[in-house]
Amino acid sequence: MKSTYIKIVFFILTVTVFNSCSDDFLDKKPTEFVDNEGATKTTENLMMLLNGIHRSLYISYEDQSQAGLGGLMQQTDIVGDDVVFPITNGWFLQMYNWSSVNNENSVDLRFPYRTYYRIIRNANTIINAADAAIGSTSDKNIVKGQALLYRAFCHFQLVQLFGKRYVNGVTNSQLGVPIILTVGNDNFPRSTVEEVYTQINKDLDEANVLLQGYLKPNNSYLDLKVAQGLKARVALTQGNWSAAAEYANKARSGKTLMSTAEYVTGFNDYNNKEWMWGSHINEVQTQYFGNFGAYMSRNFSSTVIRSCPKAINSKLYDMIPSTDIRSAIFDKTGKHTALALPSNFAKFPYTSQKFLSISTGDSRCDVPYMRAAEMFLIEAEAKARMGSADAANVLYEFEITRNPSYTLSTNTGQALVDEILMQRRIELWGEGFRFFDLKRTNSPLDRTGANHDSGIVNGVLNVDPTDKRWQWLIPKDEINANPLIKQNEF
Repeated sequence: MKSTYIKIVFFILTVTVFNSCSDDFLDKKPTEFVDNEGATKTTENLMMLLNGIHRSLYISYEDQSQAGLGGLMQQTDIVGDDVVFPITNGWFLQMYNWSSVNNENSVDLRFPYRTYYRIIRNANTIINAADAAIGSTSDKNIVKGQALLYRAFCHFQLVQLFGKRYVNGVTNSQLGVPIILTVGNDNFPRSTVEEVYTQINKDLDEANVLLQGYLKPNNSYLDLKVAQGLKARVALTQGNWSAAAEYANKARSGKTLMSTAEYVTGFNDYNNKEWMWGSHINEVQTQYFGNFGAYMSRNFSSTVIRSCPKAINSKLYDMIPSTDIRSAIFDKTGKHTALALPSNFAKFPYTSQKFLSISTGDSRCDVPYMRAAEMFLIEAEAKARMGSADAANVLYEFEITRNPSYTLSTNTGQALVDEILMQRRIELWGEGFRFFDLKRTNSPLDRTGANHDSGIVNGVLNVDPTDKRWQWLIPKDEINANPLIKQNEF
C-alpha cells in the first residue's frame, strides 16, 4: 500500500521520537537512532520500537488538534449526540455537523486513516521481527503480544469507521478496510468486514496467549487485562454475547472501581486503580496546546476551552440522579465555582469538568483508553442480551459505586439493555465511544430536544441508521495512491 499515511513513519524512542520515511531512516546513524537491521535485531531494540508506538499515541500530527488517540476519541464523541458545542468553534466543527465524513478531501478523515495505519506499520515491524530477534522467549512474547494488540486495535477502529457495521449471523461481505500485515509498500485492496474481524480476532487470540504472566511497569503498556478487554470490545461489536461477557469478566477480575471521592478528581492520572490502559503525559513530552487537556478539560486556559467548553447533552444529564456522583462532573449552571475559573472563561450550562488539566497554564491530562468500568458495562450488556439472570446483578455491582442510592434493576429484556446503554452514555462520556455505540446498535443520531444548537450543527439533529454517512469516505489521497481501493458510496 503506497499511501503516504502508511509509508512515511517509523518510530524509534530513546528520549524523543523520530519520524522519517523508511528509506531515509536507513541512512541515519546518530547515537539516538539505529539502522533497520539494528532496530529489529534484539528484543531490547524491539522494545524501543514499542516504546515509540506508546509515545506516538499522544503526539500532534497535521495540526495541534490532531493529538493521537486523544484527538481521535474527541472525533468519535463530537460526531455523536452527547458532546455539545455551546458556541461555534472551528475545532472539529465539520465533524460535529457531519460534513467531514462525506468529504473525501477532509483532513478530519485523513487523521484517523493515516494515524491508525501508521501505528499498524510500526506494529508490523515488531511482529515480523520478534521471533527471530536475539532475546529470551519471555521478552519476545511481551513485545510481540503488545504489538499484536496495537495491530488488532487499529484495524478494529478503522473497520468501524470506514466499513459498514458488523451484523451477527450473516456473511459480512461488505467492504471493510485493507488488512496490512507487512511493512512493505505493496498495494492492498479492501478486505471484507468479515475478513477484517477474522484477522482482528486472530491477533487478539495470539496476544491473549503471549501476554500471560506479564507484569507491566505502568498503564501505558498493554498486558493480558488489556488483551482481554479488547477481545470483549470486539465481541460486543460483533454481537458475540457469550465471548463479550466472558472476556469482560476476565478483564475486570481483580480490578477495583473508583470511590466517589476519587471520581471527581479530574480523570487525569493513569495510575488510577480503575484505569487499565492510558497515556501519561510527562513534562518533557507535553504537547502544550495539543494535549487532550487542551481541548477536553475545563480549566486549561486555551482559546478552545475559554470560548467553547464542552457540554453534556442536557437530556442525558437530566437522566443522572442527584445522588449519582457523575452528576458532579457536569455543572448545570456552567459556573464551576469550585474551579475558580478566570473571568475570561465563557460560561455555558451543562459544561463538563470531568477532565481537568494540571492548571490553567499546564494542559497535561493523562488520557484514558480503557477502564474497568467499561468491562462491567460490556459484561452487563452482553448478559442482558443473552437473557442471563445475573445481568442486573452485574449492573448493580457497578452502579452502586456511582450512586449509593441505586437499587437492583427490575428491568428485563430490551428494557434492561436500554438501561445499560444509558449508563454507558453517562459513564463513558468524552472517552470516544458514542459514535461506535450508535453504529453497532444500528441506532439513529438524535440531538433533538437538547442543548444542541441547530445553527452550529448545520441542521444535523437527526441521522437515520441507514444514512450512508455512517460509513466514512476513504481519504482521496489514499484513493489516488492505491488504485486497488474502492471508494465508499457518497
